[in-house]
Amino acid sequence: MMDWTLLSAVLLGGVLGVIGGLLGIGGGIIAIPILVLCYGMPQSLAQGTALVMITPNVLLAFWRYRQRHRFSLRSTAIMALAATVASYPAARLAVTLNPRYLQAVFAAFLLWLALYFWRRSSHAPRHTHTPWPERWLFLVGIGGGLCGGLFSVGSGIIAAPLLARGFGMKQAVAQGMGLALVVPSALVALATYSHAGMVAWPLGAALAVGGCSSISYGVALAHRLPGARLKQCFAVMLLLTAALMWRSL
Repeated sequence: MMDWTLLSAVLLGGVLGVIGGLLGIGGGIIAIPILVLCYGMPQSLAQGTALVMITPNVLLAFWRYRQRHRFSLRSTAIMALAATVASYPAARLAVTLNPRYLQAVFAAFLLWLALYFWRRSSHAPRHTHTPWPERWLFLVGIGGGLCGGLFSVGSGIIAAPLLARGFGMKQAVAQGMGLALVVPSALVALATYSHAGMVAWPLGAALAVGGCSSISYGVALAHRLPGARLKQCFAVMLLLTAALMWRSL
């Protein structure tokens, strides 16, 4: 039974790796509701276990995106440092919350993101604006770190639209830089969840193996699709995930 459980986790990780590379995420946003519904995990344990997969997946995806877009490592480091600082108090709060309440908040968060991305993909920008100054990048890191610590996912999801819309970056560049926020905040959150005993390490490691084997294919696919179609795919994925979360409440 354990062998089949780990094998299914490797296969699941492979699917999530492709999706994560395509959408510029670590795959945890989909893994968490699946772990809750199919593996019978409480919300907090599912979030902690997903972090084991997210960290190596995001490192690999970040490297693949930067091979295609030589964005500034200095700017990326500023956001990553801010995300690291902000993620710790959020993760400490997350492990003390009622799992069902956390699950409901997470589902509502996904629904809001889905509606935002769908609306953005269906309407052309009505006007252009002066890009925000680079010194504000740390605010993107703080927002991403708070989100990543509280929900264990969402740092890159928050960062990418802010970088694209606020700082005038191309969608692919924004996705690549957004991935950098996930790694430090995920490490801090993983340490916090592990200390609280809310990580299933063997299952998380199996997910990570599958994800690392396939995430490069997702990154390649992301650069073949137009930006609007990518946003629509992302919105649909968020809606389906939110529906799964509400169903398991």
